[in-house]
Amino acid sequence: MRKIDIAVIPGDGIGREVVPESLRILDLLSEIHGGFKFEKKLYPYSCDYYEEHGKMMPDDGFQQLSQHDAIFLGAIGDPKRVPDHIALWQTVIGLRREFQQVINLRPVKSLKGITSPLRGDKNFDFIVVRENSEGEYSQVGGTIHQDNDEIAIQTNVFTRKATEGVIDFAFQLANDRNHKLTSATKSNGLYHSMPFWNRVFTETEAKYEDIETELIHIDALSAFFVTKPESFDVIVASNLFGDILSDLGGAIMGSIGIAPSANINLNGKYPSMFEPVHGSAPDIYGKNIANPIGQLWTAKLMLEHFGYEEIGNLLLNTIEELLVDNVKTPDLGGNYGTTEFIDALFEKLKKQ
Repeated sequence: MRKIDIAVIPGDGIGREVVPESLRILDLLSEIHGGFKFEKKLYPYSCDYYEEHGKMMPDDGFQQLSQHDAIFLGAIGDPKRVPDHIALWQTVIGLRREFQQVINLRPVKSLKGITSPLRGDKNFDFIVVRENSEGEYSQVGGTIHQDNDEIAIQTNVFTRKATEGVIDFAFQLANDRNHKLTSATKSNGLYHSMPFWNRVFTETEAKYEDIETELIHIDALSAFFVTKPESFDVIVASNLFGDILSDLGGAIMGSIGIAPSANINLNGKYPSMFEPVHGSAPDIYGKNIANPIGQLWTAKLMLEHFGYEEIGNLLLNTIEELLVDNVKTPDLGGNYGTTEFIDALFEKLKKQ
């Protein structure tokens, strides 16, 4: 039996609710499949840890996490206790950089049983491929002066290596899907970075003759997410653009609580990291109303990462069957709690 060693970080807020419940489902799926087993080690890295130790994880935290095959993360953040730029940069963003998780994948799909807030019968299924290591989220810059003379400088960084890497990855993914790739740009407003991005996209396009391509400015692309999401297949975007687009993707699906993501390391030197998009939502923590679908769909991405696409599809298909039967958490208009939803999913999977 194949053993898959994962680091588990429930983190903050609802991460502490949806992660343990999702692990129940992962254990059941490994029993159903019979060919693999998840070996799990729990790490307490969180805002609670920060309040006790003055940092989000120990000095050798990255080293500890690097020993695992993957990281299964719930959510990080509680801005009333720890500023976001500290909590996120010392954990999630720091891990993405340290572990060279250069690709962020965020699927967006109209799920059976969930009515999209969009008008009309929209049937969409696309994936946002986000550059995950630099771009607008660089640390280059700073602040100078004080009072009315204070200046904040934030410098975007776009290297050819990272830009080519994410664009080529997106072309390969489009080649495996429906042969259409959309690039998010803003070359009519950003004088240097986006013309460079467009040029690298065009150069890479020459290697993929069978892929239909388009470059769309980010403002228009955001509007098209609302008016014609069914027209997209694979979308490649810079760090900031991909972040915003994929959150909008969660909204058009019907709830940010169902949106998954995967931070992918391509060179095999470090683990990839799997986390839902929804954040820690401290305002609903402890009420047993958090939607676990985002964490479960994230588990599906992790299963696919290790080659278990069939069992991952079983998980998502079974979730959709529950949704059709109106087994839903309050954010989707239902009256099932987090644990009750997981219990229903557990029983349905056992019958499979």
